[in-house]
Amino acid sequence: MVNENQKVNENQKKISELLIEKEAVKINTKQLFRWSSGILSPIYCDNRKMLSYPKERRLIVEAFCESLKSFNLDFNCIAGVATGGIAWGILVAEIFNLPFVYVRSEPKKHGLGNQIEGYLPDNAKVVVIEDLISTGGSSLSACLALQEKGAQIQYLMSIFQYGFPQAQLHFQNHQIPFSSLTDFQTLIQNGNFSEEDKNWLFHWIQNPQKNQ
Repeated sequence: MVNENQKVNENQKKISELLIEKEAVKINTKQLFRWSSGILSPIYCDNRKMLSYPKERRLIVEAFCESLKSFNLDFNCIAGVATGGIAWGILVAEIFNLPFVYVRSEPKKHGLGNQIEGYLPDNAKVVVIEDLISTGGSSLSACLALQEKGAQIQYLMSIFQYGFPQAQLHFQNHQIPFSSLTDFQTLIQNGNFSEEDKNWLFHWIQNPQKNQ
């Protein structure tokens, strides 16, 4: 009988394969991609593309839910980080039949000036859903905005993460537990990449700032 922890481990490999298969992940060691943080990277991950495929979308949502159940968390609200985490957060909230809010990168400049959109329950115990964690800055900003409104962050989950030490430190310093459905190491190990590209990628991940 397969327990929930085994499912979580199996999902890690399966989801990395899906991201590659549906080209949500692009690799180019010759022409690097520039991230919003300024980092030049040989890998670009666009998990929003997975929303277009019903079967794969369902598998990712199920993986989120299986992981959260395996953690035995006490939560009563789901929050999505704008914009990539909004759709995934709504889908997870629907499965758990819970309230959903989303967090903007900054308060609106007009109207009510909200940064958090939706109804955030009093003393909310929140699971934050993100599509991607790179340096962790936007995810941390969303968590802090929720905390300012009195929410307790029970967990932060993303589909994919690079595993940068900077992100680890961000969340450890603020005592925010987090994990991802899959990660850089798993994706590169399971992808059909040349040995040259794999070596390039593993070398890059050790010092991505070097390529700025």
